[in-house]
Amino acid sequence: MPNTRDLVRRIQSVKGTQQITKAMKMVAAAKLRRAQTAISEAKPWAETLSKVLANVAARTEFSHPLLEDHEGERTWVVVVSSDKGLCGSFNTNIVRAVEKDLLADRWPDVELAVVGKKASDYFRSRRWNLVVEDRETMSAPTAEAGPRLGKRFVEAFTSGEVDSVWLVYNSFVNMIRQDIIVDRLLPIEPPAVADEDQDDSQVDYLYEPDARALLAELLPRHVETQVQRAIFDSAAAEQASRMTSMDAATRNAGDMIDALTLLYNRTRQAAITKELIEIVSGAQALEG
Repeated sequence: MPNTRDLVRRIQSVKGTQQITKAMKMVAAAKLRRAQTAISEAKPWAETLSKVLANVAARTEFSHPLLEDHEGERTWVVVVSSDKGLCGSFNTNIVRAVEKDLLADRWPDVELAVVGKKASDYFRSRRWNLVVEDRETMSAPTAEAGPRLGKRFVEAFTSGEVDSVWLVYNSFVNMIRQDIIVDRLLPIEPPAVADEDQDDSQVDYLYEPDARALLAELLPRHVETQVQRAIFDSAAAEQASRMTSMDAATRNAGDMIDALTLLYNRTRQAAITKELIEIVSGAQALEG
């Protein structure tokens, strides 16, 4: 049975860990609120852009390089992870999901574009070739990250460096659920026209500039918006996962403290009882 001094040290150590997990949970909650605000602010722009793109695509017969399928099979898979750990299975789930598809030959000729240190560290030690390693963006996601990365993917696709680009990320659903999304980024599949816009789509408009120029401006913006949405969504999902993990760690630490305190009290009581028995036995021996 451990002595009381060791138990006191262990209790103090667990209490210190519990304070850290509580603090990390509070920090994750604050970051989650900011991430949710970023998502809500970007949502109207993304929805309006998709609606405009769908209507323009429905009214014009012009094509664009970002809409055309390539004959080759060279594929980039963009994997969005986090920079830090202590967020449960957030990173493990996404790298395992990607690796499962890679090993199943979902994409015959594939290279990886990783965003976030965790995915970079994981796939760097594997046999997969990394064509893009962005190890800084997810530490503090900003509104310029999507356009910067989106332009890189658009340039690679239009130059023929790659034939398709896929986006894999964690989507924030709620505090306890994050879904892994696998979407084709390029070539672009034009969004469908909503039912309420069906009648309007039959009527063409006068364009300034012309429809071809408008489509050429909207399509790259659409790619950048999808990348930005994935980054913000992943950031929110990361903080939600970290909050859940730190809450569970805090409760586990509390349970451990209770168990150690009970053991400490029993050990102390046993020591006191032993000392009393020794005193009584000594007194009886002296009387005899």
